[in-house]
Amino acid sequence: MFGFRADGKKVKDLDPIQRMMPHIMNYRADAQNATSYDCPCEPIDEFIKKEYENGEKYNYMHILIAAIIRGTALNPRLNRFICNGRIYARNCIQISFLVKKVLSQDAADATIKLDFTGHESLPEIRDKINAVIQKNLTVETKNGTDTMARIFSLVPNFMIGTLVGLLKFADLHGLLPKAVLDLLPFHCTAFVTNLKSIKGPSIYHHVYNFGNTGMFFSMGKESLKPVVRNGEIVPGKMLPIQIVMDERFCDGFYFVNAFRQLTALLADPAQMKERLEELPQDTVVQHGFSKKKKA
Repeated sequence: MFGFRADGKKVKDLDPIQRMMPHIMNYRADAQNATSYDCPCEPIDEFIKKEYENGEKYNYMHILIAAIIRGTALNPRLNRFICNGRIYARNCIQISFLVKKVLSQDAADATIKLDFTGHESLPEIRDKINAVIQKNLTVETKNGTDTMARIFSLVPNFMIGTLVGLLKFADLHGLLPKAVLDLLPFHCTAFVTNLKSIKGPSIYHHVYNFGNTGMFFSMGKESLKPVVRNGEIVPGKMLPIQIVMDERFCDGFYFVNAFRQLTALLADPAQMKERLEELPQDTVVQHGFSKKKKA
C-alpha cells in the first residue's frame, strides 16, 4: 500500500514523459509493442552437439530462457513493471512458462514460475528448469499455482468474478503478500511459450492486463529461409521468436540495445556457461529513502 509492494521497489528520477505513460496508457494491452526475430539455428545446434559430446544436454528452451535471464541481468530496466500508475524495479528475475504433462489434447498443463538472481550460469539455469519440469510431469502432481486455481474453480461461477476482482484490487494496492505473488504466473519478468516443442508456429502473445508481466516470448518451429552467406543466397535454418512487451517502463532505445544483446547471446550460447559475477543495478527508492546504485 502507498506505493510499497512485496515484489518490487519504486523507481525514482524518471523522465517526466515516462512517468506520464502509465497514466496515458492505463492498461498493459494498450501499451504492448511487438517484434520478431529469426534466430539462426546453426550456432545453437553446434553448441548443443558439442556439449552433448561432453556429456551435457541442452535444448532450445534452456538456451532461450538463459539468454532472457542474462540479457535482463545486463539490462536491468527490462525487469521493471507497472502497477497503479507507478513504475517498479522487480526484486528478482522471474520466468514463467507452461509444461504439458502429457502430449495429449486432453492433458492438463502445469504453470511454472522460477526465480533467478541474474548471476546464474547456463548449466545452473538448465538444471533448475529440468528439476522443476521433472517434478511437475506426473498427472497427479499439483504445484501451488495449480492448487490455487483449483480452489478458485471450486466456488460457484458467479463468485469467481468477485474473487478475481478482490485479487486484482489487492494487487493494485500492494496488499498481496509475497507468498501469494509467488504463486501467480502473471507476475513475472517474462512469460515464455515453447510452441516449437509441439511443432507449432510462433505467435504474438499479448501481455496480460492482470499481473505485471513485462515481456512475452514465443518460440516456434524452425524452418528453412533464404539467408546471405559470403555474398550468396543460401538456405538457412531459422528459429522464429516473437516478442511482445509493455513499452511504458523502457524507452525504445533501451529496448533495442537490450534485444541486440540478447540476440548476441543466442548467437554464442557458450558465453553464458560462466556465472555473471557483477550485476548492473537499477535506481530505486527503498523504504522511503533514496538509494542510487550503479546504472
